[in-house]
Formats: sequence, C-alpha cells, structure tokens
Amino acid sequence: MSDVTALASALLDACLAQGIMIATAESCTGGMIIAALTDIAGSSAVVDRGFITYSNEAKMEMLGVSEATLKVHGAVSRETALEMSAGALAHSRASLALAVTGVAGPGGGSAEKPVGLVWFGVARKGAPVEAEFRIFEDKGRDFIRRETVRTALGLGLRAVGQAGFAGP
Repeated sequence: MSDVTALASALLDACLAQGIMIATAESCTGGMIIAALTDIAGSSAVVDRGFITYSNEAKMEMLGVSEATLKVHGAVSRETALEMSAGALAHSRASLALAVTGVAGPGGGSAEKPVGLVWFGVARKGAPVEAEFRIFEDKGRDFIRRETVRTALGLGLRAVGQAGFAGP
C-alpha cells in the first residue's frame, strides 16, 4: 500500500468515525486528492464532492474566491487558499474542506513564487480557516503534485485530530 493510499484510508476512517463529510478544492493537483480518496471502496460514506478549479474564473464561480483577492495576491497565495477552502465548505455538505493552489511547473515560477510552492487551505465547520505552505523540491511536475496530495491528506488528518502526521 502506498503512503498516499494509507493516508487517504486513514483520513476516510477518521472522518467516518466522526461523522465528517469531506470536500476538496483543487487547482495544481487537478483532482488528484479527490481521486486518492475515491479510489478507496466505501469512500462515498464521507466524500461529498471535489471542486477542480484550475482557472481563476472557476475559483470565483465555483468557490466564491473574490476577484480582488486574485488580482492583489494571485492564485497561488495564502489568501486564495483560505478562500478556496472556505468556499468548498460553503458550497458543499462537507464539514471538512481541503484546498490546494500552487506552481507545479515546469514553468510558471518566479522569484516570489517558485516552482514547488503550494498553499494549502483547511476549513472545518466551527473552526477558523487555516492556511500554510510548502516549497517542494523541483523534481518535476509529477513529484510536486504527488507531494501536494500526500501533504493535503496529512493536513486533513491533523484537522480531524489524528496525531502522528508531522508533514514533510
């Protein structure tokens, strides 16, 4: 069993035990997080939906990310990750939402936002929305996206109170 599968399974089990539904809002991963969850039989008991919001328009239309946020801070930012996760929570039946937005490469990076920078948003009903970032080593697009999925699942576990995930 891969570490991604193990993390996804642990998150599903924890959510099932707590009666928590999950939603995702994904940009740079293009649906890989929701796929990791729904690859596991029985996931329909806790997975509500996944929003694939690759474009700024999709972020605004599907999640309610403000145009001002995108203009001022950009799609890859703390502010956008916060709004994406809060929007996924607001536009679903979920009580836990995980969001990712980043620069997977090989191009698109800058000095301020290098290839490998990913912002994660975590929203939980009744709790403040949180965001944090990672800068993954630029070992290629696939590596960055896989590490993003792994980290997002781990942050989901942390959000539901499962100790033991320290992150990369």
